[in-house]
This record gives sequence, C-alpha cells and structure tokens, in this order.
Amino acid sequence: MAKVIGILSLKGGVGKTSSVVSLGAAMADLGKKVLLVDANLSAPNLGLHLNVVDPEKTLHDVLKGEANITETIVNLDNFDLIPASIFNKSKLNALKLRDKLNFLKDRYDYILIDSSPSLTEETLAAILASDEILVVTTPDVPTLSMTIKAIKVAKQRGTPIIGMIVNKVHDKNFEIPIREVEKSAGVPVMAVIPHDVGVLKALSDFEPYTHDNNSRGSTEYKKLAAALMGQKYKSFSFREMLGLTPSLQDVNRVAFYTSVFQ
Repeated sequence: MAKVIGILSLKGGVGKTSSVVSLGAAMADLGKKVLLVDANLSAPNLGLHLNVVDPEKTLHDVLKGEANITETIVNLDNFDLIPASIFNKSKLNALKLRDKLNFLKDRYDYILIDSSPSLTEETLAAILASDEILVVTTPDVPTLSMTIKAIKVAKQRGTPIIGMIVNKVHDKNFEIPIREVEKSAGVPVMAVIPHDVGVLKALSDFEPYTHDNNSRGSTEYKKLAAALMGQKYKSFSFREMLGLTPSLQDVNRVAFYTSVFQ
C-alpha cells in the first residue's frame, strides 16, 4: 500500500516541482515503485519537467469525471506520472483527489504530490490526500514566512509533517542560517540543497537532477529518499572521513529513520 507524500510550498520559485522529480527519481532508483502526481491544477508544470507536454488524458479529466485515473498514468523510465492539463481551465472539484488516488495505492510504494504554490482549494486537496507532508523553502525571510504559514495550515488539518527541504542554498552570510530556519519553522530540516546550475541543465534535458549526478544536491535527495524508505544511503564524505560533527540534516534523517523504522 502506497504512502502518499505531499510536497508543499506557498511561494513559487522555491524549486518545489524539481524537488518532487528529484526525490521521486531517487526513490525509484532505490528500487521502489513511484508515482508523481501534478496537483497544481491552476499552473501545472510537473509534466513539462519530464517532456510530457500534451497528454491525452490528465488529472483534470479525472476530477471532472471524464476519465478513469488509470487512463492518465504516463510510464516514464523508472517511475510513473499523472500530469495535469496546462490549458484546461474547467471548473472541477479538487477535493476529490484523495478518493481518486485511493484507487492506485495498491500499485505503488510511494505517491508524491506536487501541490499548488498558493493557499487555495488545490493546496488543501493535496494536504488532505497526503499521509505526510514535506515542505520546500529557501533561506530568506519572505519564503520562510510563507513556509511557516504552510506548516500551520498542514498542522491544522492534522497531516503529519516530516520536515523541510531547504533549497537553493548559496552558503552566504546574507541567508538565514539553516538552524534558524529549523527553529523558526518548528520542524526538522531533512535536506539542504545547494544552489546548482545542474538543476537547470537537468530541466533543459527533461531529466531528474539525480540521474547520473553525484553532486552535493543530488546526494542530499538520495539520502532523504533512503531515510524516508527506511534504508541507509552510504556516500563518500570528507566530513565523515575527518571525523567532523555531522550536519544538522544528517542528524535529523538518522532520527527520522530510527523513530520510524527501528
């Protein structure tokens, strides 16, 4: 039975969709059956990240009652995708999402939902359809303020929050320190993704950032995927080799792994 993880942000431009693709691909590479769902119904672009531009059937058709959800599944290299329609502006009931996804839970190990970057019924639908939530943020004041709001909304709905992915990190002193991000949001930082033009290259190639890539950011997604799945991901680390204190996110991933799987 699939675990459904909603990937949430209430501010555009933080790299939420690229995080969905990267995390989903990392899970699939570790042997799990994974489905990505574009629930950003107003401005979908998950399909565009993977060169699925004009699918015959989409999540819009499902929510309008004009298609079976199994008809919308697009099989990619090692995971599946349910796209939304870029041009479909029809009225529909986004809150049906949870019931529709229930029909697919026995087919997959993990279902990742790419939510809308705004506080709308679409975002609420993604939260209600999810078993757990990951929030994507960047280390700046405007984004963190919206991240705190997203976390508050998810908590009000009773959906457990795994933690945060802090994305597009430049390691500059003008950014909010990662520990302060965690303290302000009140949930653990589970991955820190450095700013990397490789993300843009992967997008231009319609490939997940984690494919054939051993960069710091790619490794962070792989470590997070392993922790969420109850696996240990080993990679070469100068920090470990030199006996330095592990990073905050490494500690949090171990804590999550221990609390859930041991």
